[in-house]
Amino acid sequence: MTTRNDPSALQWLVGVELAHYRKLSGLTIAQAAEAARITRAKVGHMETGRYQQFPDDVTKLMNVYGAGRADVERLASLSGSSEGKSWWAPWSHLVPDWFKTFVGLEGLAESEFCFEPMVLPGLLQTEDYAQAITEATGFVRRDHAERFASFRVERAKRLTESEPLELHTVIGEAALRLEVGTPEVRREQFRHLIDLAKRPNVTIQVVRPEDGPHTATSGAFFVLDFLRAQSVAYAERLDGAVYVQDQDDVRTYKMAVENLRAVALSAQQSISYVQSLIDG
Repeated sequence: MTTRNDPSALQWLVGVELAHYRKLSGLTIAQAAEAARITRAKVGHMETGRYQQFPDDVTKLMNVYGAGRADVERLASLSGSSEGKSWWAPWSHLVPDWFKTFVGLEGLAESEFCFEPMVLPGLLQTEDYAQAITEATGFVRRDHAERFASFRVERAKRLTESEPLELHTVIGEAALRLEVGTPEVRREQFRHLIDLAKRPNVTIQVVRPEDGPHTATSGAFFVLDFLRAQSVAYAERLDGAVYVQDQDDVRTYKMAVENLRAVALSAQQSISYVQSLIDG
């Protein structure tokens, strides 16, 4: 599926799809369990991704739900690959549980769209910028700030791996003008953005107030697309996050994506704008 492994995130994805197909079939968990000859508790745990789902059990449930053969085989195959250790394990004591799911999903994703109006996306941050903003926000203990910054840098390597993530991001002008660290830290960060934008898998656009209104007025959000799983949208709050799995709702987010792409400066214009910040 990708070069980064995360069993818990993969189990979460499989669980979301199992719940989706069950609801489409009109069955309750109890009815599904009885028809598949699986315990009710096990079906519930399979949907939450709390434990590993086995391909045979996934196949039984998907057949009960009347799913097409291709979807049955796809989901059974996914469940059979949820082994190994999560790539973020060395930083597990620093990363909140609600964010672990996201970085796990990001590692499994084929492509990602990110809208950040007020701060540069973590995937695009340099180590110095990441450490400066981590220390300034105060969400991480000071003695953990350097370690957390190293986590952000490791996460950003997803863009340069042998099977890199396809990233399209729209950044608000305010994020670029936010005074993070020293002027040299910011100039280094801007040069890093320009270098990343040269990669074929990275597209960076900037949206300014003078570019006009857009549909993403509620703030930052992400949309993750997978090769063998349904898309997921994600938005953070101060104390947690919201994961959007219903595909009708995800399509609403994707409409916002298209609107942002149309309103923002083109990729070439955006990089010229970033260069102007370096030139002063």
